Amino acid sequence: MALKLKNITDTFGLKVFTDAGSYFGDVDEAIIQDNRVIGWRIKAASSSNLSKIIKGAKGAIIQHNLVRAIDDIFIISSIVSSQSELEEPEQQ
Repeated sequence: MALKLKNITDTFGLKVFTDAGSYFGDVDEAIIQDNRVIGWRIKAASSSNLSKIIKGAKGAIIQHNLVRAIDDIFIISSIVSSQSELEEPEQQ
């Protein structure tokens, strides 16, 4: 089986979904340290789960180890959205 390689610039603008099927946002940029991708900045779209969970959020940074697959879309672990719900501040 051949290894399918992707340029990092090809990932910008891809739709990001959780492995549970929720739309999370769009890839904005990669965070690189020591020639390795360590994380991804995800831009929150108005219809995304991210903007619904964290009101007024412009985006989030996701660690690379939470990325499950990259091809035509990004798939991240659904633990990301459940952690965001737990960390949401209480409204007064």
